[in-house]
Amino acid sequence: MKILLRSLLAIALTFGLGTAVFAQTSGTTKVVYHIDDAESQGLKGLRNVRNHLDTAPTTTIIVVTHANGVDLLMDGAKDKKNNVEYAPLVSALKSRGVRFEVCEITLKNRNLKKDQFVLDADFTPSGVVRIADLQYKDHFAYIKP
Repeated sequence: MKILLRSLLAIALTFGLGTAVFAQTSGTTKVVYHIDDAESQGLKGLRNVRNHLDTAPTTTIIVVTHANGVDLLMDGAKDKKNNVEYAPLVSALKSRGVRFEVCEITLKNRNLKKDQFVLDADFTPSGVVRIADLQYKDHFAYIKP
C-alpha cells in the first residue's frame, strides 16, 4: 500500500511540476530596452528591436528612454553618423506593437515639452522607476543596446 501511495504521489508531483514549467515557458517573452544616450544607442537599439521582432514576433517590447536617450524620440531627430531619421523607424516598430516611453523627469530637467516628441512617444513619470518596475514587478527581461 505504501508503494502505491508513493507512486501516486510521485506521479502527482511530476505532473504538477511539469505543468508549472510549461506554464512559465508558454507565455510571451517581455523585454524592456533601456536607452539613455540616443547618439550611441539610438540606431543600434532600433535595429536590435527590429531584429528581435523579426526573430520572435510575439515578444512584448517596451523601449524606455531617459537622459540623452529621449533625443531618440524628438521630432526630426536623426542619427548623426548616418543621417538616418529615427521617426520612420520608430513608427514602423510602433506598428508592430512596440511601446516607446519618455521620462518626464528628463523633460523637466532639460526644459523640454511633450509636443517636441514624435506622436509615437508615450510618457512615464520616471524612466528609471519604470525600468525597475518592468523588471521586478512585471518580469521583463532587460536589454541595454
